Parts: sequence; C-alpha cells; structure tokens
Amino acid sequence: MCTYTFTVFVSLFQLLPAAPYHVIAMGGTTFAAGLFLGFLTYASAFSAPFTGHVADRLGHRRILIVVSLVLAAFSVSYAFITDYRLLLVVVLVHGVFWSALLAASGAYMTATLPEERRAEGLGYWGLASVSAIGIAPPLGFWMYSLGWTALCLEIAALNLLMAAIATRLPDDREAAAAMPPRPSTLKDLFEWRVLVLSVTMALLAFGYGSLTSFSAMFADELGVSPRSLFLSAMAGAILIGRLSVGRFLDRVGHRRALLPCLAATALGMTLLATAQGKVTFVLAALVFGLGFGLVYPAYTAYIMKRIPQWRRGAAFGAMLAAFDTGIGSGSTVMGWLVQQTGFRGAFGIAAVLAVLSLPYFLFAEKRFGFRS
Repeated sequence: MCTYTFTVFVSLFQLLPAAPYHVIAMGGTTFAAGLFLGFLTYASAFSAPFTGHVADRLGHRRILIVVSLVLAAFSVSYAFITDYRLLLVVVLVHGVFWSALLAASGAYMTATLPEERRAEGLGYWGLASVSAIGIAPPLGFWMYSLGWTALCLEIAALNLLMAAIATRLPDDREAAAAMPPRPSTLKDLFEWRVLVLSVTMALLAFGYGSLTSFSAMFADELGVSPRSLFLSAMAGAILIGRLSVGRFLDRVGHRRALLPCLAATALGMTLLATAQGKVTFVLAALVFGLGFGLVYPAYTAYIMKRIPQWRRGAAFGAMLAAFDTGIGSGSTVMGWLVQQTGFRGAFGIAAVLAVLSLPYFLFAEKRFGFRS
C-alpha cells in the first residue's frame, strides 16, 4: 500500500505543477490555469461521500485497480486535448475518480492495520505521499521540458504501474459481499455524522491550502530566504513527528492525542501571522507541521474506531469531502484576502479558523453522538 500510494502521488504531483503552464500555452489565462487544481479538488470533495460508499459496495481493492486504469486513460487524453476549456471539463471528471481512489485506499489501509496500532500505521503510510510530493515536481518539470505529450504518457505509465501493484494486494471482495442490505434513503447512503464532524479538518485545511500557495510570497515580504523555507521546515516537522511521536498516538488514546494536535496546528498558524523574521517564521512552520502532521492519523483512527468496517469507505469519503473543501477554499480565497488585508491579516483569518477547530470538535462530537 505504501508503494501504491507513493506511485499515486508521484504521478499526480508531476501533473499538477506543469498543467497550469500548459493551460497558458494553449491560450488560457492565469485564472484558468488555477482552475485546473481547483476543479480537481472541488470535484473530489463533492463526489467523495458517494464514491466512498461505492468503494464499500464493490470492494476497495477492485476500486484501486479500476480507477488506476481509468486514470491512465485520462492521462493519455490530456496529451491530445488542444483546447484548455475541454481540459478543464475533463479534469472535473478526473476529480470524481480521484476521490474514489483516496477513499478506497484509506479504507483498505485501515482494514489492514491492527486497531491497537492504527494511528501509528496511518502516520507511516502518510509518509509515502509526503516523500512522493518531495520528488515529483522536479521530475515532472524535467519531463515537461521534453514535451507535454511525453509527460502525459509517462504519467499514464505510472497509472498502469499503480494498477499492477493493486493486483498484488489481498482481495477484500468477501468483506464487500458480506455487507448489510443497500441503504434505502439518502441519509443512509452518506456518512453525514462524519461529514459534519470533519468540518474540524476543513477549518485546519483552509490554513494548509493557503500555506501551499502563499507561504513563499510571505517569505519574500519578510525577507526570508529561501522562499520555500516554510514548506521545507513544515515537511521536516511532519516527518519527525510521525516517526517519533506517531508511535505513541495509540497508547495515549486517539482523542487525547488529537486535542493537543488541534491546538498546536492553530498555534502554528497564529505564530505565522505574527512572524517578524526567519526565526519566528521557521518556528511557526515547525509547530504547524508537528500538529498538522499528527492530526490526520489521530483523527482518522478516532473516526474509524467508531465506524463499522462496511462503512469505512463512506466515512473516508466524508472526511475527504471536508478536507478537500478546506484546501480548495484556502488556496482560492487566500489570494483575495491578501489583496484586502495583506499577508498578516489573511493568515490571521486562517489562524482564527484553526483556533475554532478545537471548540467545534468538542461541540460536534457530543452533538452527533461520537462521545456521550
């Protein structure tokens, strides 16, 4: 599963940085270039509750194989599309299948891990995507220098490799066949309780989405170099946190570990909004990365302990919907906020949303029956 996920993110994060340049080369505006990621993210977010349920019904391994093959077809089609507007339409559909892949892989991994080490295992598994994101963009730009077609065909080859890896996974169709009868109402179809509780993650993801797009520009304003310092320090903190502290999440208790992680993430955003130079800038990155890096495995393990196995795909879909909505909103709204209030004001608003995540979680978990 780590190999599969690593290949997934190497393929995607070769495409995402290069696609805006190709959109502009086809005559699109910078706004249209930004829509490529925006459309992918929002299509994934809005479809995730449904595709997660489908993954539960059909079997998570089967979804991983089929979606990998479908993504290969999308990658090949990108090589031959000559109108950026058609490209944006296709990426909307791409986002639907992307959500199915994420929901199915998360549910499959959760079922694979023993409950007493689930948060630790999810943290280690997440390092596969973190490391892939570290190497994929430069590889993608190198391939793009050889031509857009070469890049798309190379990504398609990786998608086929994903399918081959997925065929080597143990089959889980027996679990899918043993599921209860199909839901009769829309309320039964989706994990609405998980979706509402996962607004907690959306409040944090807003800040994360803004950081990926604007932390480098804020570094320029502060006179901090290199401009990628925040993201590099944040990634290092995530790596160190998951390898050192991650193993203790299950022993401490998922809820007990989650609460300080939510607080640390909010503190990191607050430190960033008030940063004056390199020291406070890096400190903000380290605190944010440590908190945010541990929030996901702790929160996921917390949810999955309270969800029956046959609903885990739907639960992951609900979590993904909230998380992707937060990231997409943060990356798109932040530009307008920076224009209106400056970087400090914009990151201050993101910090306020992050601070609200803790009281919202405490309210929602009791209100929707996660904690009596």
